Amino acid sequence: MAGALGFRPPEPGGEEEVQGKMAGSHPYFNLPDFTQPSPPSTPPSLSSNQRCRPSDTTKGLLVALLGGGLPAGFVGPFSRMAYQTSHLPSMELLMCRCLLHLPIAVLLKLRGDPLLGPPDIRGRACLHALFNVLSIGCAYSAVQLVPVGNAATIRKGSSTVCSALLALCLKSQGLSGYDWCGLLGSTLGLIIIVVPGLGTLQEGTEGLYTALGYVLAFLGGLALSLGLLVYRSLHFPSCLPTVAFLFGVVGLMASVPGLFVLQTPVLPKDPLSWSCVAGVGILALVSFVCVSYAVTMAHPALVCAVLHSEVVVALMLQSCVLYETVAPSDIMGAGVVLGSIAIITTQNLSCEREGQVEVC
Repeated sequence: MAGALGFRPPEPGGEEEVQGKMAGSHPYFNLPDFTQPSPPSTPPSLSSNQRCRPSDTTKGLLVALLGGGLPAGFVGPFSRMAYQTSHLPSMELLMCRCLLHLPIAVLLKLRGDPLLGPPDIRGRACLHALFNVLSIGCAYSAVQLVPVGNAATIRKGSSTVCSALLALCLKSQGLSGYDWCGLLGSTLGLIIIVVPGLGTLQEGTEGLYTALGYVLAFLGGLALSLGLLVYRSLHFPSCLPTVAFLFGVVGLMASVPGLFVLQTPVLPKDPLSWSCVAGVGILALVSFVCVSYAVTMAHPALVCAVLHSEVVVALMLQSCVLYETVAPSDIMGAGVVLGSIAIITTQNLSCEREGQVEVC
């Protein structure tokens, strides 16, 4: 009868459909449904190439700090202890250190690489070894004439300044404003440490030897900066073990004649001297490898600035082990150096995401 009168009863679901159309067409019906619980929000997952990871510069600076600066801080005090106990000459100490580099030839032979490197870059590799031998020889001689903290300060400071000047000359190796701020702060800290000591130089032979020690430390830093610059230009397989082996060869060729011509060989007799010689050789080898690796990842000026941590370690050992006086200016300068290292390291703590560097 309802069909006969011309209208039909509402079909099931018809009202819901009409209300749905009204809600979709009228703005007052476009409201969220609060009766249904909202699904928990999940953060978007990052792909493997988008995850935060340290940049190459950060890796290089951390390797230079932990593997280069901290072990090198023990080398100066140990060298001073060996000289005080047995009067061990600097050339003999350099010769003992170079002997530890020679077994690296076994690694090169096992890998089938030439001991002296490829012929086209052999000259630069030997030049790098020569600069490092000069730097280490000057450093070992300086710690016998001046306090170990001041010698390390002069050497690292001069290496940083020379590396920064070379960065100005080589426009391809630019530095940011934060890097320059850290370099200037680090240099200021070194000046705070050194200048008071230079003002108290004594007249006569003792003052002359002290001045000679500072000059040798400066030349050691200059040779170090040149060696790092040359190493950055070496690109071939097994570069690191090759330059380490060449350092041992060139060092022996320079230290053995110099020991018998300029100095007198001494055979250590007490266990303390032998322990110091072994410690110098092992720690210096670790520092050499870490610094050589770090300079391929970061700028040489930044690496030298981070290596100023050696100065802080040397000053601590100078006071606690050698019982030598540490002036208040040394403590103040060490604090400025640590602050500068923090500026450089923090600025370079970055993340790489999709080929872009972002600050963590």
